[in-house]
Amino acid sequence: MIRPDLSLPIPESITAAHFIGIGGSGMSGLAKMFLEAGIRVSGSDRADSDALRSLAAAGATVHVGHDAANLGDADTVVHTGAIWPENPEFVTAKERGLHVIHRSQALHWLIGGRRLVSVAGAHGKTTSTGMIVTALQSLGTDPNFVNGGVIEQLGTSSASGSDDLFVVEADESDGTFLLYDTAIALITNVDPDHLDHYGSDDAFHDAFIRFADAASEAVVISSDDPGALRVREGLSHQNVISFGVAPDADVRLTEISTAGPVAATITHAGRSERMQLVVPGAHNVINAAGAVAVVLTLGHDLVDAVRAVEGFAGTVRRFELHGVERGVSVFDDYAHHPTEVKAALEAARSVVGDGRLIAIQQPHTYSRTQHMYREFAEVLETYADHTVMLDVYGAREDPVPGVTGALVSDAFSDQERVHYVASWQDAAEYTATVAREGDYVITLGCGNVYLIIPQVLESLRRTTGA
Repeated sequence: MIRPDLSLPIPESITAAHFIGIGGSGMSGLAKMFLEAGIRVSGSDRADSDALRSLAAAGATVHVGHDAANLGDADTVVHTGAIWPENPEFVTAKERGLHVIHRSQALHWLIGGRRLVSVAGAHGKTTSTGMIVTALQSLGTDPNFVNGGVIEQLGTSSASGSDDLFVVEADESDGTFLLYDTAIALITNVDPDHLDHYGSDDAFHDAFIRFADAASEAVVISSDDPGALRVREGLSHQNVISFGVAPDADVRLTEISTAGPVAATITHAGRSERMQLVVPGAHNVINAAGAVAVVLTLGHDLVDAVRAVEGFAGTVRRFELHGVERGVSVFDDYAHHPTEVKAALEAARSVVGDGRLIAIQQPHTYSRTQHMYREFAEVLETYADHTVMLDVYGAREDPVPGVTGALVSDAFSDQERVHYVASWQDAAEYTATVAREGDYVITLGCGNVYLIIPQVLESLRRTTGA
């Protein structure tokens, strides 16, 4: 992987930009906005995808595979930290003396001097960003936005708007969220992660303190999350708005109900309003409270803010239904941290009725798996009825000896409730033999685990269940 060098200068003007890894959800969104800004765009990715085809249809020049010749006449090259230093396009761009910038610097360039809402946190960023964007649109605002996932009702992860407001999902994984000139900072939670970058919990929390204190207008932060409370204690900011279930929360949740559609009462400044969401799960009503708090901070009324946030229909890869076979519903979720897995399974439990939950877990990165395998096992054993464990998706990391999906499955106390299998086809067939009518199968992970879903659905069609 390549660590971002945020000290490198960002060009004042860009005529032609080349994106290495253009098919990723964040990179494709940036590339789309560069096209909308009238900039010539090219890019490459290791495999073809809907994102590449969509960008090509919009006017970008896209390539499958990485080759120095793909750079063409680009004056600026945009990359993620997920590429290797030996990438031929990255190497050649450096040799030519082109502007080579991290994707966060490209986003900073796009934002310009607009009023910025930055959404940060270990979990819930994509959903919270989507809630804010769709709420603002329903209230008549036309914000610019870049999200980490496709917003269901908009069919896109990014768009250029006519307003001066810009809403972004700010990535804390590599510290790049500190680059932005944020006006309103939303912190959903601060659950230590990405310690391969930060090195310690203290460094992780200190980064959030710097991010929040740098906000020019306001900090909106959880009243309940232990990590967020620790960050809040370290803040010197004069305008901090809290949200959650704590009695002293500025935007407070009470009477939360997860029986059927998740609902809660939101109270702010002595006024209360009942809210019912489309998306399931108690974690989403917490996300909604944070989004309402941001919308209030932007000057909207409580009733209007609640009604606007209620309309959010979800994001792609967040408890997304892909198909039903033999009465078994197959979902996908991006959850890749124990806290996220717990939230996803609790949300599924609230709507599955008498059915069972069968999790297909793909651990993400060797470092996280090695650090948290016991936590993954505990959460999966507690909240899923059965778990099918796949091997680790390494992403930017080299394999670590002994760190496989078996590390997680072996940590289960009840081995009857977990099955580790490296072969995806075998995993799909095994899942089909376990599942019965009324069950939910849910793939979990931020790698490519969703690609197993067609195999699972086909196996369900061919196999008699338990």
